[in-house]
Amino acid sequence: MTNQDPQELLRLKHEQDEHKKQFTNFARSVSAHGEAEAGQEFSVDRVPDDQNRMKSVENRRQ
Repeated sequence: MTNQDPQELLRLKHEQDEHKKQFTNFARSVSAHGEAEAGQEFSVDRVPDDQNRMKSVENRRQ
């Protein structure tokens, strides 16, 4: 088993967190006015799912 320096691991974690933060900000800025991801757009021709609707009704009764 290798002996890992906790300070080094913490530094690497902070670097990764900063990278994730920068990527998230970039992705949000690029997609702010873009198209919605597949499946995220609102569809008026969607057929209602009776099984899920009935399960919701059943859950509200409990």
